[in-house]
Amino acid sequence: MDRTEIVDKALRTRVAGGDLPDVAPGHDLSLDALRGLFRAQSLSRHLDRMARQLQAKGQAFYTIGSSGHEGIAGVAHALRPTDPAYLHYRDGAFQIARADQVPGQDMARDMLLSFASSSDDPISCGRHKVLGSRALNIPPQTSTIASHLPKAVGAAYALGLRRRVRPLEDDAPEDALVMCSFGDASLNHSTAQGALNTAGWTAWQGVPLPLLFVCEDNGIGISVPSPKGWVAAVLQGRPGLDYHAADGRDVVAAYTVARQAADAIRRTRRPAILHLTCARLFGHAGADVEATYRSQAEIEAAEAQDPLLFTAAHLRAQGVSADEIVAEYDAQWVRLEAEVPGVVARPKLRSAAEVAASLIPPGRDVLRPNAPSTDDRAACFGEADLRALDSPQPMNKLINLCLTDLMLRHPEIVAMGEDVGRKGGVYGITRGLQGRFGRHRVIDTLLDEQSILGLAIGLGQAGYVPMPEIQFLAYLHNAEDQLRGEAATLPFFSNGQFANPMVLRIAGLGYQRGFGGHFHNDNSLAVLRDIPGLIIGVPSNGYDAVLMYREAVRLARDENRVVVMVEPIALYPMRDLHEEGDGLWMRRYPEAEEHAPLGQVGLRGDGRDLAIVTYGNGSYLSAKALKTLEESGIGTRIVDLRWIAPLAQEALIDAVKDCAHVLVVDECRRTGSQSEALMTLLQEHGIGPAARVTAEDCFIATGPAYAATLPSVEGIAAAALRLVRGGA
Repeated sequence: MDRTEIVDKALRTRVAGGDLPDVAPGHDLSLDALRGLFRAQSLSRHLDRMARQLQAKGQAFYTIGSSGHEGIAGVAHALRPTDPAYLHYRDGAFQIARADQVPGQDMARDMLLSFASSSDDPISCGRHKVLGSRALNIPPQTSTIASHLPKAVGAAYALGLRRRVRPLEDDAPEDALVMCSFGDASLNHSTAQGALNTAGWTAWQGVPLPLLFVCEDNGIGISVPSPKGWVAAVLQGRPGLDYHAADGRDVVAAYTVARQAADAIRRTRRPAILHLTCARLFGHAGADVEATYRSQAEIEAAEAQDPLLFTAAHLRAQGVSADEIVAEYDAQWVRLEAEVPGVVARPKLRSAAEVAASLIPPGRDVLRPNAPSTDDRAACFGEADLRALDSPQPMNKLINLCLTDLMLRHPEIVAMGEDVGRKGGVYGITRGLQGRFGRHRVIDTLLDEQSILGLAIGLGQAGYVPMPEIQFLAYLHNAEDQLRGEAATLPFFSNGQFANPMVLRIAGLGYQRGFGGHFHNDNSLAVLRDIPGLIIGVPSNGYDAVLMYREAVRLARDENRVVVMVEPIALYPMRDLHEEGDGLWMRRYPEAEEHAPLGQVGLRGDGRDLAIVTYGNGSYLSAKALKTLEESGIGTRIVDLRWIAPLAQEALIDAVKDCAHVLVVDECRRTGSQSEALMTLLQEHGIGPAARVTAEDCFIATGPAYAATLPSVEGIAAAALRLVRGGA
């Protein structure tokens, strides 16, 4: 017999025979509340059973069950629907119990629609089986191997921040808290460790962080047992985090301790951990055969601790008969059976366009404030900065002026990152911002890229326009999943109901003389380019950088987009182009309403013999090579892409179609670089002949060989001459 049926039969037998766990008397749950929790637990259990039956018939798809974790319904009852909840994938009972607190919710139907991948599923519209609900304040999580913990920290920080910095949208009660649940195996992931550390680090300094971590400890991660006592030891030793523990199999115990923890968090605004002991029933997920790695005795011991039996014991203690308990349990199965025929017949997503429809979130209706007034600027900018607005400046200065302008214009912008505040960043780009706007809007974070991005995701979801900084492009790899697995997927898997906009600043690319090697000179954007929906910009000069940052903030603020701006480090201080002191690479600060929208490219020159398509450092190097090419009689134009993703394909083709030859100059590595897509695009449109100059498939060295593997002025000129004169 299937284990689900064995557990189902055992529950009936044990309730009927009074063979129930011992439970502590005395609690403040009413009988009606207790009955409601049992209904939620029963529905959650039967959903697991039904999912297996539907999968066997090909009518449902991959699911992870909640059986054994139904005590989490008590935590839901201890909290409020206005408390954002970032849920572990075994928390079906939490969502069902919370739905009972909000009129008009039908979790039986909604969750069956999710199992069946129907486009009528109210949260993901058939894109994934996820827990989540806009009405219940539960953002969907697609894979909660701790990746959701950093953004939960960010969301909790946002609740504390709003008393000082108001977001664009704010409907949370003043004493709201954030709940975030995860499993004992996930606790060992670096993301979980970083998030717990960040929460404690923040609270240690007295910063408000109303956050309840819930660790659901069922003692096993797929097939690997958690060492006995390990989870408690790890969680109890966290400075800055208050520790609570309860038997999570007992819904009343879970409720009681969760209520105590939540009350303390609302009162003190300090984070806490709730450690719940749980059981795992029916294996890990899907086709997992638990008997291949767990003994029969271990399986039966877990099943004997069925949480529904604990709730039945509480009901019996309050005078509810065994027959009534079983009848309520059966009623939830009947409820599901009645829903199934209609659910499995509901429509599914069919086309690529339907699947991709939610990649780009809907915009929001917000007022666009005017540019800062002269008086505003005079109060914020120093005399030197005011003078700088009227004279040519290098990129680093213009970006600094632009960020100041944007933060002055948009009070919901919050910048954060390692060293961005008092120090002003490694390269001085954020210098002076903390002094002008305060430490609540320019936040010096701890050294943890995952937590920096998590903070930004949480703030973005709470109505802010976060502007996180990753100090160097190579450091992003420690935390890239926060973009790929969290930020970019939230609109997709919530059908646009949730979004976490941001403007991420990253200093990167190559050509730094004698500094840092590949950790500080990373010339690969591939890890960013293949994330659907992500916008990537790479400016080549200060004027373009200002225009692009204005557009980036508009995209995040008005259109809920995630934008990554990669700033070429080597071009930060660049002043000259051909000769020392010529000042030809400096630019003036743009007029207030100028910006660089997606879909446009920058042009330099109008020659028709050759078009050089490039960006970033490549634009600077190509501009230097332009002199040689023109002296050789080759009429050249430079097409600066500005935006790497999405590519402005129509504008690019229009800019090069009347040129006899096209040379792609790409400072990233030959394999996996933008040049591959650009060459393909040119070929598909019949543009050519075309060639490319790229970096070698190699890391970057420190010292005299800092640029040896990268495109050079001489190399660009030589490639252009070969292409135009034949032999390319």
